Amino acid sequence: MESLINLFEYEEFAKQNLSRMAYDYYSSGAWDEVTLRDNRAAFERIKLRPRMLVDVSKRDLSTSVLGQALQFPLLVAPMAFQCLAHPEGEVATAKAAASASVGMILSTMSTKSLEEVALAPGNSNFTSTQWFQLYIHKDRGLTRALVERAYSAGYKALCLTVDAPVLGRREKDKHNEFVLPPDLQLANLANMSQLKITQEKGESGLFAYFAQQLDAAVTWDDLQWLQSLSPLPLVVKGILRGDDAIRAVECGVKGIVVSNHGGRQLDGAIASVNALPEIVTAVDGRAEIFIDGGIRRGVDILKALALGATAVLIGRPILWGLAVDGQAGVSRVIEILCSELDLAMALSGCAKLEDIDISLVI
Repeated sequence: MESLINLFEYEEFAKQNLSRMAYDYYSSGAWDEVTLRDNRAAFERIKLRPRMLVDVSKRDLSTSVLGQALQFPLLVAPMAFQCLAHPEGEVATAKAAASASVGMILSTMSTKSLEEVALAPGNSNFTSTQWFQLYIHKDRGLTRALVERAYSAGYKALCLTVDAPVLGRREKDKHNEFVLPPDLQLANLANMSQLKITQEKGESGLFAYFAQQLDAAVTWDDLQWLQSLSPLPLVVKGILRGDDAIRAVECGVKGIVVSNHGGRQLDGAIASVNALPEIVTAVDGRAEIFIDGGIRRGVDILKALALGATAVLIGRPILWGLAVDGQAGVSRVIEILCSELDLAMALSGCAKLEDIDISLVI
């Protein structure tokens, strides 16, 4: 869809392609959606101080995350139920990410299995950087099995979501009496005979999964056990405080995602980008820092990098691209963000990512 030139237009077009139930599930936040709105507004409040008379005739956007090369500082955020947007779901997203040589974090709650997604890039000319997102379950054997499967399938890191001991209240889902269509399933869990998820009308499969399987008693002490299950580096997602970031580093975490879960958990939580500087200072280079929430323009990525992020995670816009045109739509969304960052760098006097620093923002 070459006629769509920015991510906002993709969302409007996707809204026409999706059912009301699916669009509301993807787009909504918790309670009054204060944090959801503030994630976007916080980026708009940050202003830039561009440098002049710098040679920006050639720009280099390449980087690495946890030692894995990326052509562009972006990873696809973990998102559940992508087959609601397109039949190929996470497989289409994985192919698009690999073709652009950016990263992808696969959700435990995916509608394609982690093995199928790992194989999706096929004979891509680029190296696929795929991480696996998970929660710690009440049934630790289930957690162990998921980690072992992810390691065997070639995932490069584990991304533990830590901001969801219980599920936030998303009132649009309640009004819509959201349920997964009968032809979709939690593909990573479908063949695990010990896992039985009972879903009732008016609750999502995600809600049923949280209520029945996730352990709200998980603490920092459990990170050591999780890391013992494989040699994969551990990233924690959902940190908003400097003291929590320090604790994560002390527990051996290699990456931290500054995130409020896209405004879908605790409404009223600080915007991710507002939490970023404190966490960067607290970590002091001992782990890589990532951020998600509210990023809709390449200039937002520039601001996040200037504030100390290594790379950004993109969530809902990927779903909009998927709903509009499958793999091609996801590729186009990534292309737009890359092109916008390239232009923002040129206009800010930055020829490479290392030139982007705190002096650019106020």
